[in-house]
Amino acid sequence: MVFIHSVINWLVKKRSQQIEHFMAHPTEVQHDEFQKLISTAVDTEWGKKYDYESIKNHETYRERVPVSTYEELLPHIEKIRNGQQNVLWPEEIKWFAKSSGTTNSNSKFIPISKSTIDSCHFRGGKDVLTLYALNHPDTRMFYSKGLVMGGSRSLKGANNSSYYEGDLSAILISNMPNWAKKLRAPSESIALMEEWESKLFQMAKYSIDQNITSISGVPSWTLVLLNKVLQMTGKTHILEVWPQLEVFFHGGVSFEPYRQQFASLIPGNQMRYMETYNASEGFFGIQDRVGERDMLLMLDYGIFYEFIPLSDVGKNFPKTLTLEDVEPYTNYALVISTNSGLWRYMIGDTIQFTSVKPFRIQVTGRTQNYINVVGEELMVDNAEKALAKACEKTRATIRDYTAAPLYLEDNIRHEWLIEFVTAPDNFEYFSRLFDETLKSLNSDYEAKRYHDLVLKPPLMKAVEKGSFYHWMKRNDKLGGQHKVPRLLNHRKMLEDILENSKLAKDNFNL
Repeated sequence: MVFIHSVINWLVKKRSQQIEHFMAHPTEVQHDEFQKLISTAVDTEWGKKYDYESIKNHETYRERVPVSTYEELLPHIEKIRNGQQNVLWPEEIKWFAKSSGTTNSNSKFIPISKSTIDSCHFRGGKDVLTLYALNHPDTRMFYSKGLVMGGSRSLKGANNSSYYEGDLSAILISNMPNWAKKLRAPSESIALMEEWESKLFQMAKYSIDQNITSISGVPSWTLVLLNKVLQMTGKTHILEVWPQLEVFFHGGVSFEPYRQQFASLIPGNQMRYMETYNASEGFFGIQDRVGERDMLLMLDYGIFYEFIPLSDVGKNFPKTLTLEDVEPYTNYALVISTNSGLWRYMIGDTIQFTSVKPFRIQVTGRTQNYINVVGEELMVDNAEKALAKACEKTRATIRDYTAAPLYLEDNIRHEWLIEFVTAPDNFEYFSRLFDETLKSLNSDYEAKRYHDLVLKPPLMKAVEKGSFYHWMKRNDKLGGQHKVPRLLNHRKMLEDILENSKLAKDNFNL
């Protein structure tokens, strides 16, 4: 461990200089990434189709190459899965990250090249450690193990073993260097288990006797594991199990709805929280400042970024911006071109910039995960800030929630299903405070709520504990890669939960 610590210290110093470079010269670094991507893919099937050899700048690229969704890239991805190479990217594609489905697909199969593994995902993981160590030089994290909440699909051969598919975490574990394996828990055999409830039990059993100093994972599923650990040990809080635990690296969903639960399970001031923004398609952002909740956009990972104003999302020829054109606190759909051959790929996330010197971002929601039935444009970011405020004022704690529009004979409103860990002292006050906070955060929502003329007050319902977990289990969505959809313009999921859940409360029509 001492040798590993020395190596990590050297890597931290070296990498911090490179991070400072792209922070100081963002457009130049992104231009270089763009040129490398285009020149490398010139002789691919895709590169020939769009004559990459003659593309010298972003303007030509934007005019010639279409913005693509997963469904639009799917025919090319299927060619690769069927054994054809040099379709989207010149490297041999051996791995496909299987992730949650889109509107038209049960699952997505994201091509992953060796370049993406090394220069994006692994570099992102190392940069998390780099930025954490720079902010906390007293860390003891590298002297022990980190508990990693990975996915639940092991790597499987397909099509006569011409490629492998599975959760991104399974792909990364299969390619992980030995020094990194020594720093993580649980064992590989447990990490790659597919049956989620058995895996949770084995993870808890394995880790109880380890000296865990860090945890990485999606907040919702990590809470399930931590509660399992307390159940098995009989302890009252996590520091009684792992007294040297110092940091939780979290991502996948907003941390705000879960902050109070973590504070309850891990009391005191020694625990730190650090947000990351990574997905199967790439690693995009890392929280680089203590006490702030935005993330540094990582610019040298083999990714070229573009951004679509929300007003252009869904158009055949949407307007796209590069870094030099974006404005702070404006919602954009994220578009990426990567060294796995995802060309002008709209991943479905929306972000906003909190700073442009350097470029820092917050994830605000999903392009298909918001409510906009009367022009209110309610984003997940708005909802979670309002829920956090309502929880703070009413001593409530939320485990999960979802919302959808409700169309009644004489009015339209938003219906919210909330599963509480601790219910609010005053349910009516909780709802009113939530509504008023939303108005202060979102001027479009406020305008539509004016005198209840267009949009009526929210209808909020508390569902029985375990409702969301059972819904996910019934729909084969257990595991670290799966998330509860928060805001939807349709009622299918909400009605499904309502139909199969006994409501704990059904009140406060304001």
